[in-house]
Amino acid sequence: MDKLYYAAPMEGLTTWLWRRVHREIFGGADKYFTPFVSPNANLSFQTKELRELAHNEGLPVVPQILAGRADHFVWAAEELADMGYGEVNLNLGCPSGTVCAKGKGAGLLSRPQELDALLEGIFTALPDMRISVKTRIGAREDGEWPALLAIFNRYPIHELIVHPRVRKDFYTGQARRAVFAWTAEHTALPLVYNGDIITPSDAAAWDGSVMIGRGLMADPALVRRARGGPPASRAELRAYHNALADGYAAAYGDEPALRRMWELWAYFAAAFDGADAYLKGMRKCRRLADYRSVAVAVLENCPLAGERE
Repeated sequence: MDKLYYAAPMEGLTTWLWRRVHREIFGGADKYFTPFVSPNANLSFQTKELRELAHNEGLPVVPQILAGRADHFVWAAEELADMGYGEVNLNLGCPSGTVCAKGKGAGLLSRPQELDALLEGIFTALPDMRISVKTRIGAREDGEWPALLAIFNRYPIHELIVHPRVRKDFYTGQARRAVFAWTAEHTALPLVYNGDIITPSDAAAWDGSVMIGRGLMADPALVRRARGGPPASRAELRAYHNALADGYAAAYGDEPALRRMWELWAYFAAAFDGADAYLKGMRKCRRLADYRSVAVAVLENCPLAGERE
């Protein structure tokens, strides 16, 4: 089976526009997972969620659902199927305190009975739908993982995407690759590795499919490089940046575009040696034109980092 490369969901970053620009310039990922949609008690999506779901024609997109109740998940999954999506993903990884307190995301990992009931309700109601799960390996310690994996093993999960951190880690420390290796020996479910994939060699450490998040924000050519292709050129990085800045400004206006580009540069700065020195100046900009002048200084003058030099 071919190794597949997935783009992880990252709120505010992996947007409908980012997906289209990334695929056009860098060839794209095998799947793009959307930041989560969270069906509410009224069984409806927010306007911003509908916008993200409405611009994915021709792209291999998997919507991610954040839900703590099976009926909420089932409603959302059926709505998404009606929109043409062939797979949905259950979020069991979000470590946000607000989310976890509501018994959603990684908060369910500390409530195994509720997790089991949720999965039972979902797979009973949706026997013919492809449902993948993105999960962490516990709430407080990785010793919780064997019991959680035993629960997952009872269900026909399309793919189990494992981020080998626990909820309390958030995104600090190293991903626990040894726990993932143990997982591969104790499940027959299709596995996808996620966590700390920054270089092509990181992606190659697991023979199976991988999901890449922060590494793809820092190096938008990372999937291409992992497949043996070339690193990003300066012209590509410039085109990538400009397409995002122009697209966000056209869709949302200058101020929202500025906020989105500031978020991107928190990772994208790693593509250039010396870019960090410009980030404070970028955040002081209140007009898109001023921001562009700072960004141009980085895009045109800073040496490309590492292998991209």
